[in-house]
Amino acid sequence: MYIMTVVFDGIVWTAYSQLELVTPGAASIDPRDAFEGQANGLCGANVRGALFLVTGIHTGDVPVQVNVMDAAPGLGGWEEIVEVTFQPEGTEAVLCGWASDPTVSFQLDAPSYRVRWCASGMDEGKAQDVADETNPAPDRYAVYLWPAPVSGDAVVRRTSEVAAYWHDHGLIRS
Repeated sequence: MYIMTVVFDGIVWTAYSQLELVTPGAASIDPRDAFEGQANGLCGANVRGALFLVTGIHTGDVPVQVNVMDAAPGLGGWEEIVEVTFQPEGTEAVLCGWASDPTVSFQLDAPSYRVRWCASGMDEGKAQDVADETNPAPDRYAVYLWPAPVSGDAVVRRTSEVAAYWHDHGLIRS
């Protein structure tokens, strides 16, 4: 059994299908650098202290939940799951919408974390393109973080065309 703390469960503004999770000591995040050498195209973690997160919806409000755990959770029913290592630069982390717009800050005390970026409805989000009050986003996301040693990134579950595009042709550079 594990202990989970939900530090955020709400709406985050995205544009260009981009979100970030950063720590204040991190360098500026260039999406191309974030994905360099990675196998997955949804969660760029190559810049220490920063994660670049990809959504299906292009512009608008998307539902996101952020969870800090003491151990790895089960996979659940998510359609897309990728995992990366995150090494914070400091103890405060911030989930940001597009253009580094801060949404929520929370504490991370371990030197490294395993991060699971999960998504459902990415194809529907891409097809809709823009989310607003009249047309809420059909896609949804979750971040799970738990203390773990540094290890490579992994595509755990891949089902949508949007995720396949980002994994195969997105910002990944090897």
